[in-house]
Amino acid sequence: MKITWYGHSAFRLDFAGQSILIDPFFTGNPTFTSDKADVIKGVSHIVVTHGHCDHVGDTLDIAKSNGATVTTNYDLGMWLASKGLEKLNPMNAGGTTDLGSFTVSMVRADHSSGDMLNGTPIYLGNPLGAIIKAPGEPTVYHFGDTDIFSDMELIAEIYQPKIGIVPVGDRFTMGGATAAMAVKRYFKLDAVIPCHYGTFPIIEPNPDKFVAAMKGHTTKVVVAERGKAISF
Repeated sequence: MKITWYGHSAFRLDFAGQSILIDPFFTGNPTFTSDKADVIKGVSHIVVTHGHCDHVGDTLDIAKSNGATVTTNYDLGMWLASKGLEKLNPMNAGGTTDLGSFTVSMVRADHSSGDMLNGTPIYLGNPLGAIIKAPGEPTVYHFGDTDIFSDMELIAEIYQPKIGIVPVGDRFTMGGATAAMAVKRYFKLDAVIPCHYGTFPIIEPNPDKFVAAMKGHTTKVVVAERGKAISF
């Protein structure tokens, strides 16, 4: 499996002939420096954790251009369908769907999920985390945007993820110390990739606090370079 970070919470997973995007926030992302056409090449599925614009990002444009199937919560999915999305795999917390060579499970996240329309907030379902599982590959848990919560212990028990993608930017999600507590207390990960930092001035500029708090733990911290694939 190869995992590529594109800044903020945007990732691409490549494995077993499949290419998946998670939270593809490219347009308007000041840290996105890759070529969008290259990034979306071969992508057949998009997973969106929640309705904030910095996570929905380019989902609709990408899906319209290449016919990708979008997996997200039901309410956000219906909203995207009303805007022209053709291939939707609607889900909600606790559910798992089989997409052929892999499955997606949606789990709880402690956050919010919505957008603004003509100055008024609109509801776009509950925020979620996403778990990607495929035979012969390490199970990946993208935490979405979230705080720590004790039911992470159940997520670890049920899904047994081996790679975690965890937000560490503070203010809107866990900060570095709390994210490290979540990883160390609740999970037995082989590797963890910090994200959701360095995008805007009001969140943490780097993952240093998370890295420091993880020092000495058996889980390997992988600080990704934007646009560069990492093999697992």
